[in-house]
Order: sequence, then C-alpha cells, then structure tokens
Amino acid sequence: MTDSTDWRVTISLADPDHAERAQRSFSEREVEEDVHLRLGRNIAVGAGDAQIFLYAGTENAAREAEQVARDVLAEDGIKAEFTLDHWHPIEEQWESPDVAMPRTEAERQAEHQRLEDSETADSLATGTAQWQARVSLSSHREAVALAHTLEGEGHTVVRRWKFLVVGANNEDEARELAEHIRSEAPPDATVRAEPAGVRLPFIAF
Repeated sequence: MTDSTDWRVTISLADPDHAERAQRSFSEREVEEDVHLRLGRNIAVGAGDAQIFLYAGTENAAREAEQVARDVLAEDGIKAEFTLDHWHPIEEQWESPDVAMPRTEAERQAEHQRLEDSETADSLATGTAQWQARVSLSSHREAVALAHTLEGEGHTVVRRWKFLVVGANNEDEARELAEHIRSEAPPDATVRAEPAGVRLPFIAF
C-alpha cells in the first residue's frame, strides 16, 4: 500500500475480455513488488471492468509503474492505452500532470473560489443543490421541531423520520449551513456537510 495515492496510472484495455488475464498477469508478475525493488516505493493496484489503476505517491513511482505495466502486458500480447493523472486537492478530481498545482496561498484561494463558483453555477443550471447539510437526531420529535425552525428561516428541508437534509449551493455554503444548524440542533445531534445525495430545489441565499 502506498503512503499516499496522489498519482494514478489508468490502463484502459483495448479488449475488455482481457481484463481478468491482465489482472492475473499483474498478480503473477508482482508489478507492485517490482516497482518497490526499483524505487523503494510502493504502489496500489485497483481494477474496473476494462481498466486497471495503479496508484503511487510520486510522479516518478507512477511512471515507473506504468513502464512495468507496459512490459507485462506487452509480453502477454495485451493491448492497452495508458494515462497518467495527478490528484488535484482543491478541484477534488484527477488532472493531467500538465495542469499546474497552486503553489501559494493566494493561488489556492483563487482555485478554491473557482470551484465554489462552478458548483454554484451547476446549482443554478440544474435547479438542484450540489451540496447539503445532513442532520441525524435522537428522536422523530426533535427532527420535526428542527425542520420547522429551518423551514421558518427559508431553508428547504427533506425530513426522513430522525434525519434531515438541507440543500446548499456549494461546499462553503454547506459547511456554513452545517455550523448554523449545530447551533440550533440538540447537543447530541450529528451534523455534517457533504455532496448532495438527494435532489433539492435551488435556493438563492
């Protein structure tokens, strides 16, 4: 297992029917062990229906893992395409190594604001909240009471017995909303901000 998994090699097999054979080849040839011997670093291996993923902590380890994988598949006559990606912690998605990572606090703040603006734009375009605050309470009565309070403040609330979900336009708003709900909820309530899992109408705050 890796110390971190910031880098990923995606191996897309030309023929999905070769997936099981490719994974078996990786296991038999011990790709992870090979990279460890060459670099002193580990990789992690994952798989999809027609893809194999190699996760590494550094670009150098990821590229070495890619070369080992190319050699293994070539020996078995398995054709595949290889893609190298880097995890972008602010965008929260895999990006090409060509995409520059923010280096200063100002750049990080700008990237974060761009992500928040994008999420809000998606909320407007789709008419649904992209984030939400989820509340777990001890009783149905508490859930009803808190729902009435939040609805009175203009929030759209989905209530399911002892649980509430309140929509937000982006991550920052969801975290602020969760903090506000904590101040009004019973002390033993559990409140967390998370990407939206239910469809909620957009609310202009």
